Amino acid sequence: MTEITIGVLALQGAFVEHLKLLRLAADELQARCAGAAAEDSNGSGQNKDTETLISADPEPVSTTQPLSSTPPFRDPTQPLLPVLPFSLQIRLAEIRTPAQLSRADALILPGGESTSISLIASRTGLLEPLRDFVNVERRPVWGTCAGLILLAEEAVSAGGSEGGRGTELIGGLDVRVQRNYFGRQVESFEADLRLSFLDETFHSVFIRAPVVEKVLLRISSDDSHGKAGKGQGAAALPVEILGRLPGRAKALRDQTTTAEELGEEGDIVAVRQGNVFGTAFHPELTGDARIHQWWLREVVQEVLTRRSA
Repeated sequence: MTEITIGVLALQGAFVEHLKLLRLAADELQARCAGAAAEDSNGSGQNKDTETLISADPEPVSTTQPLSSTPPFRDPTQPLLPVLPFSLQIRLAEIRTPAQLSRADALILPGGESTSISLIASRTGLLEPLRDFVNVERRPVWGTCAGLILLAEEAVSAGGSEGGRGTELIGGLDVRVQRNYFGRQVESFEADLRLSFLDETFHSVFIRAPVVEKVLLRISSDDSHGKAGKGQGAAALPVEILGRLPGRAKALRDQTTTAEELGEEGDIVAVRQGNVFGTAFHPELTGDARIHQWWLREVVQEVLTRRSA
């Protein structure tokens, strides 16, 4: 039995909503797992006696799930693990202390207020362990909205000033983000997005959302937060753009202008670099678990690859 712990940073923000969708993601995997187990049982019989159980209960979640063939966090030059079913137990945990973080294999940084999250993390002695988790240990991390801001190497506010006085960034994504890009709380909106890892559009929620303003070029492997680099080979991994918002704020307000008409591809709202994944919007507020399901499967592949090395 392989056990994997998925943590959600629970200092401030929408961490409960993330935990709910992680449980839903496990439930959505149940049908696939059951189908795979039944097919194998009718064929070679290798999994005839394998129990497939997924529960939305906060207790450990057990499943048997085939490995993904293209894990995004691994070094693409390294061989894949065999594509075989395995027995897996997933634990979901709220993370508030360095000790709890040390037991996590992967982590979600939820939406909320980036300055508040940073301040609480600093006062509770969690900020440096978070930086180690992301940049040194290079464990899988996903940040949504405020989480994306914290994972960026640079953050600015409207007008180009340094964003968020007192906000100490964790880093990990070689990008510059602009905070509150679309305006205040009353200017929040919803939009359908095309994301490269999903077959169908995803209805997303933007609340005081940032955007990735620029992909940064790193000359050195040393990061800007005092750590000894992001791990062997991490600096060479490119930033992948996984999703864009197909229109700027004006287009969303008056429905008369599109990004294409402005000569643009759209604002960058989803990126990945090595072990770090970031979204400017709030998947946890939609009730749609598809992104959580995708990320969970990618995490499992990464963890198993790491442990087999």
